[in-house]
Formats: sequence, structure tokens, C-alpha cells
Amino acid sequence: MEIRAYITGGSKGIGYGIAEAILKEGGKVAITSRSLINAEEAANSLKESTGNDHVLALESDVRSMGSEGAAITKAAETWNGLDLVVANAGVGHFASIEDMTLEQWQETMDINLTGVFNTIKSSLESLKESKGYFITISSLAGTNFFANGAAYNASKFGLTGFTQAVMLDLRKYGIRVSTIMPGSVKTYFNNNEPGDKDDWKIQIEDIGEMVVNLVKLNPRTLPSKIEVRPTLPPSAK
Repeated sequence: MEIRAYITGGSKGIGYGIAEAILKEGGKVAITSRSLINAEEAANSLKESTGNDHVLALESDVRSMGSEGAAITKAAETWNGLDLVVANAGVGHFASIEDMTLEQWQETMDINLTGVFNTIKSSLESLKESKGYFITISSLAGTNFFANGAAYNASKFGLTGFTQAVMLDLRKYGIRVSTIMPGSVKTYFNNNEPGDKDDWKIQIEDIGEMVVNLVKLNPRTLPSKIEVRPTLPPSAK
């Protein structure tokens, strides 16, 4: 099956891994970044690694409804519709409530929660037409709270609940909605520099494979909330 996909934050990390998996299946992908240069560099890398030239690099800031709307319109026009929209863009600020700044709080909410609202609102008509799939990338932090996680926990708890409510709103249109909640993933998130030390973590290609399998699953069945953990973290050895 051909998958026409739009992925926010697709220039690196989980978004990149999802894009790569879809392209390897012969799909078409639009990836976004707040930096067009970063999106274009990622698109070129994806073309080289997959041998699939159907990659569209777009600049979009999910915090802006206008920016997201323009990017999604461009993607839908380029691929003649969208079968899959992945709200992946996210940010993490980790600090005690004593040290958390208003700017950090607002950026976390604007990207991790309002940004997803902007993405689904902008892509609704395309997804209704294709009876497509909307996937959000939440986190195990969306059900498990921890110290210094006030902003991140709040945004991901909110995103998990938001996605489940949207699932109930949209299934009457044949639109499937799921949230994927990963634990530790080998990415650059929170200023991490991925290396051999991270090989125990979930790999971005694992999340990509999961997304492809969800889209391929018979539409009568919907895994609406998926928790994903490393099989053997250091604490379990």
C-alpha cells in the first residue's frame, strides 16, 4: 500500500525514523522543521538512505496555526492527499518548579500540546477524505510523573488525554487515531549526543516500523494507546 504522510519534526530523531520507514515501504513523505535548511538536509539524507525520492521538505512552526496550515496544504497538494499525519514535534524543559521559567513553561505547552491541536485541525479535511490515520508521539511521561518534570509531564499527560478524546471524536469518519508513548529513545532529545552508550534504548527505526505496522493493520482494529519500553534498561541488568 502507498502511504502519503506528513510528519512534524521530521528532520531528526523519531520523526526521521518514521519517515525513513515509510519511504522504505515505497511511500511519500513530507517532513517539517522550523528550519527549512534542516528539513532539506534531512530530505536529502532520506533520499540517499532509502533510494526513494518522494520526500518533501517543508518549513513549519507547529505553534502557529497559519504556518501548519500552509505546510499541510502544500503536502496534500503535492501528494494529492494524505493518508497519515504524525504529530511528532516536541520539546523538553526539565527543572524544579522553583526554577522553571514562564518562557520554558509556555514553549513546552505551545509545542507539545497546542502544536498538536494545530496539526490535527489543519489536516482534518485531508484525513476525512482518505479515511486516514492520525498519530501523536506522546511519552511514558504522559502517565508517569517525576521530579523536575512539571512542564513536560503536564504537556504529555495532556497530549495523551487529548489524543484519546480526538480518537473518539473522529472514528465516525473512519479516521484512526493513536498515541505512541515511548520510554528512552536513542535521539538528540534533551541535549543528548547519541552513541554506543544508547544502544540499549529504543531505536528510531523501531518506532518507524511500529507506525508502518499500525497503518497496515486492518482498519477494523485500533490500538489507540501504545506504551513502548526498552526491553532491557541498565537498571534491569
